[in-house]
Amino acid sequence: MRLDKYLKVSRLIKRRTVANDACDTSRITVNGKIAKASYNVKCGDLITIAFGTKSVTVRVLEIKDTTKKAESAGMYEVVSETDE
Repeated sequence: MRLDKYLKVSRLIKRRTVANDACDTSRITVNGKIAKASYNVKCGDLITIAFGTKSVTVRVLEIKDTTKKAESAGMYEVVSETDE
């Protein structure tokens, strides 16, 4: 699954266009490398998202094409959160 779609389906980022913009501005890394929106997400990947001064790192546990809001948090686990 594409990175931008995964971020939207897992509800880490609300809209796919916003996820695309975040990838274009190098605010998202996967396994320590800057990732494009077209990156193919795999289970076990570490995704780091920079939200202004806040940074969140999550580990991909599961990949689903669609999910309900209540189940979306089960697609990843938060590894670390930093507030710089």
